This record gives sequence, structure tokens and C-alpha cells, in this order.
Amino acid sequence: MSLFGLGRNQRTFRPKKSAPSGSKGAQLKKHIDATLGSGNLREAVRLPPGEDLHEWLAVNTVDFFNQVNLLYGTLTEFCTPENCPTMTAGPKYEYRWADGVQIKKPIEVSAPKYVEYLMDWIESQLDDESIFPQKLAFPSNFNEVVKTIFKRLFRVYAHIYHSHFQKIVSLKEEAHLNTCFKHFILFTCEFGLIDKKELAPLQELIESIIVPC
Repeated sequence: MSLFGLGRNQRTFRPKKSAPSGSKGAQLKKHIDATLGSGNLREAVRLPPGEDLHEWLAVNTVDFFNQVNLLYGTLTEFCTPENCPTMTAGPKYEYRWADGVQIKKPIEVSAPKYVEYLMDWIESQLDDESIFPQKLAFPSNFNEVVKTIFKRLFRVYAHIYHSHFQKIVSLKEEAHLNTCFKHFILFTCEFGLIDKKELAPLQELIESIIVPC
């Protein structure tokens, strides 16, 4: 994994992931870009007629990973172990990290460390061709992997909104953040990717900008 020459613990931005290769992935990416360009987010999230659901989920998962990666990347000098010693979404919600393989028992880590673990884990899933294949042969657990990825990406949004929104406003990035989040939530609602209880930290925001899932 190329980290632009940064030390592993210093890296924040990572190379943008490209859509699954092959003409179909590229076509679906063009469709996403075209419908997003129209400004109709509800239309942008719908499965295009005649397309494979798994391929649509795969291409969009890569897109949302890139979006969240870039959004969080603008905050890395502010989201530090000193400022954010735990990964929280307001006073009621704290997230602990476990990947079920190397770290089986959830551990408390700082927000930047949590996001680093999370992004590394998602990247390893996206790079695993047995999960995100280049040709149509998706594994039986594909939907569950995608749901876990989206659940964890949501936690980054929840942390940004609860801990760093004023900084986002000062950077004049709030409109971009809100649009990215609205797109993300509409997609997860369309395909039932995140349990409602997981959305609780931002439920009021979700209901103010979007109809509830």
C-alpha cells in the first residue's frame, strides 16, 4: 500500500481507490458521476435498470470509501490523540475497535487511531479479490461485508459531525460534508445497509435533511 512516503502512523491521505476494473465497473462509475451531476441524489443511488446489484454495491462502496477518506483527511491536524482520545459521537456513543482477526476483543483507541484501523481494514476488503472480484463472482457473504463497511464509514461521519463540525464550518466545507452525507445515507436507506440503531448518533440530522429510513 503506497502511503505517499509517510510513516504508517503519520499517514492520513491514501491513494484514491479506483472502481473495480473492467468495462462494467467503469460504466457504472460514469453513471454515478452523471446522475450526481444532475443534482438528484435520490436518482443517483437507485440501481440502474438491468444492472447487477452486487456490482452496483461494489462500485459505490469504493466511491464512498474515497469520499470519507478525503473528508476525514481535511481534519487530521485537528483530530489528534490529544483532542480526541477516544472515538466518540457525542457523549452517549463511544466506538471501540475490533476486526475479528488480529484484534478480537474491542479495544479503546483514540479517534485518529480508530479511523486508521478502520480505513486499513476497509482497504484490505476492497483489495481482496475473493470479496470484491474483478469479474462477476461475488462471495455469499458479500452483502454482510458491505454492511460492515458502511456501518464503520458511518461512524467516521458521526465523529466528524459531533467533534469537528465547527472546524468544518470554519473551513467552509459544511455544504460539501452535508451533500456527501446525504448521498451516503440515501444509498444506505435504499439498500438497507445500516441498522437503524446504528444511525442513532445522527438521527436528528438524518431526519432534518432526509426522510427517515
